[in-house]
Amino acid sequence: MSGKGDTCCEGASECRVESILGVDERGQMVLPKELRERAGIKSGDKLAVISHQKDGQLCCLTLISVESLNEMVKGVLGPVMKDIIPR
Repeated sequence: MSGKGDTCCEGASECRVESILGVDERGQMVLPKELRERAGIKSGDKLAVISHQKDGQLCCLTLISVESLNEMVKGVLGPVMKDIIPR
């Protein structure tokens, strides 16, 4: 990294390396158990992968639970949809 503001983490309250993941021949990765436990991720949970780009290049991937993503979308679109869809 060349200097301040060069990463996707700019503005984050804390940005750190949690673990290093390997990718197997099938393209699969394993999130370490300790990290899954800390994040409350259980077997069967669905996660959305959010990509971040800087200067046209993919620089960061973020995982968010589908439930949290749904709530975020409802929070943003809910008020708009009430005005658009007649009851």
